[in-house]
Amino acid sequence: MELINATNMPAAYTQGMDKSGRESLVVVVKGTFTLPLDGSLPSLLEQQAPLVEADVYLQEPGLSACLCESDFAPFKPRCDVLLNGSAYAPNGQPVKELDTRLRVANIDKTLHVVGNRLWYADAGSIGKTFAEPFNVMPLHYGRAFGGLDDFHHDENKRDAYMDNPIGRGFHRHLQDKLVHHTPLPNIEEPGHPVKKPDGQYRPMAYGVVGRSWPQRARYAGTYDQNWVDTVFPFLPDDFNEAYFQAAPTDQQCPYLQGGEWVELHNLTPTGLTRFQLPSIAVPVVFFKKRDEDHHTQAVIDTLLIEPDLGRFSLVWRVSEPLKRNMFEIPQVLVGRMSKAWWRARTLGKTYYPGLNKIGSTEAEHE
Repeated sequence: MELINATNMPAAYTQGMDKSGRESLVVVVKGTFTLPLDGSLPSLLEQQAPLVEADVYLQEPGLSACLCESDFAPFKPRCDVLLNGSAYAPNGQPVKELDTRLRVANIDKTLHVVGNRLWYADAGSIGKTFAEPFNVMPLHYGRAFGGLDDFHHDENKRDAYMDNPIGRGFHRHLQDKLVHHTPLPNIEEPGHPVKKPDGQYRPMAYGVVGRSWPQRARYAGTYDQNWVDTVFPFLPDDFNEAYFQAAPTDQQCPYLQGGEWVELHNLTPTGLTRFQLPSIAVPVVFFKKRDEDHHTQAVIDTLLIEPDLGRFSLVWRVSEPLKRNMFEIPQVLVGRMSKAWWRARTLGKTYYPGLNKIGSTEAEHE
C-alpha cells in the first residue's frame, strides 16, 4: 500500500483489529510544535519528532515511568492530554512546596509538589522529615505515592502498591528498620497529604498510566480458560477500547478541534504560560480498488506537552474498516493536493509538480 503524505508532518499506517475480529487500516499523523512562553502562536518545528513505535520509559521498562506510549494505538474513544515536565519554583526562588496546574478544554488538574522528604521511624512512631527546598522538581509517577514494599527478608511479606508500583513512600510492613530514612513522594493530591506509609493515596502525575495498572487494566477484558479455548487470538468480548487511553481519566476529553487554549501554572520557568493550539485540518482519502473512495478527516486524540523541551505534539488518527484485507486499499492520501494533481489522477496520468521534476522522475523509473 502507498501512503502519500502531503503534510509537513510524519505520517504512517498500521493495521488494527476490534474485538469482533474485523481488521482496519489505521493512519496516524504527528505534528510537533514550538511551545511559546510569550503567548505567541506555536509554529511547526523544522525538526519533527518521529512517530513512536514502541513505549519509551524513563529508565528500565516496566520499572520506571513511561514517558511516551506507541503512537500506533488502533483507536482512542477520547483524547489523551499528557505532560512530561517539571515543577518550577516561582521567580527561581527555592520553595519547599507549590502547586502546579494544567488546563486545556474541560481538563483542569492541580498537583501539590513537595521537596524531598524521608520517613522517620523510631520505637514504632513514624513521622516525616522537613521538606528540602527545590527550584525544579521532575513530575512523573516515579515521584508519586506508591512503589514496591520489597524490603522484608520474608518474600511472602513483600507487597506492591498496584495503582502505582513504580512510585515511592509505600510500606505495608512498618518495622522501624524497613521504613526509616526511605523517601516520601514529591507529588500529592491537593488537600490529601501523605501521612502514613500504609495509607491509601491517589497517585498523582500528568503522565502515562501503566498498561498493567488496575485503573487501566480493568478495561482489558477477561483472559480465562474459556478465552484460551474459544476466543484466542482475538480480544475478549468484554474488552473496552478505553484501554487504549494512556492518560488518567481526569486528563481525557472529547477529541480536540484545534484552537483550544492551554494554561500551564508553575510548569515553566515563566510561572504562567498560555498558548493556543493550532487549528490544522488533516483530510484523509482512502482510495479503494472496488468500492467508492472514502474522504474523511483524522481527529486529534493525543496532546503531549513537553515544556522542558520547549515543544508539544498533536497526534491525528483515523481508522478505515476493511472488508477482507489491506490490499483492497492500494493508496491513501494524507493532507491536501492541488487541483492539478487530482486532474492528473482522474485522467490516469502522472502528475509532475514542475518541469524540473520530469527528468528526475523518468530517471527513477529507468
